[in-house]
Amino acid sequence: MQGRHQFTSHKRGNVVLALFGWFMIQSLFCGLPNAFAEESFQIAIIDPQAVLENSNAGQKALATLKEHVMVRQKLLETDEVEIQKLEQQLQGGTGRSETETQVLREQIQSKIQDYQRRRQTFQQEVQEKQKNLMVDYMKKIEGATKAVAERRGFSLVIDKGNEAIMQIVIYSAKGMDITEEVVKQFNETYK
Repeated sequence: MQGRHQFTSHKRGNVVLALFGWFMIQSLFCGLPNAFAEESFQIAIIDPQAVLENSNAGQKALATLKEHVMVRQKLLETDEVEIQKLEQQLQGGTGRSETETQVLREQIQSKIQDYQRRRQTFQQEVQEKQKNLMVDYMKKIEGATKAVAERRGFSLVIDKGNEAIMQIVIYSAKGMDITEEVVKQFNETYK
């Protein structure tokens, strides 16, 4: 009998919590329309990637990053050519002693290990530079966005998202996308 009483009491407690939660959610949502009605609430969207790619400073930063990557790529290509030359020597090696062949194999193995380490280091370096670029430019984009939003009276600006990664905004009315204005503001602020 006592077990049944505990179960019923536990069940009543869950029902009370559920009802309390439901009332809290209802009061929250009932209050939101009033909050929006009291004040003019305008929303805009922005594509930060487009701001980075289309602004003068962003284009310069991306070009610098691309140049850095190309320099590293050329170094890796030089390593690849050296490895290929050593491998060709090994394959075409008639008249070479077993010791000379072993030394050549060790050179190839050492070059491959150096190449792999260098490649990994370069990848980490490029990822770090990309991350730093995005962090730095997101702060700048945020500042330019804030200036445009305050000037135009927007209460909220939403990142448009990216179709390849995650599209956040599926539809927006004409005039809500302020990306071009933010690019202009960005160009004026960060010359």
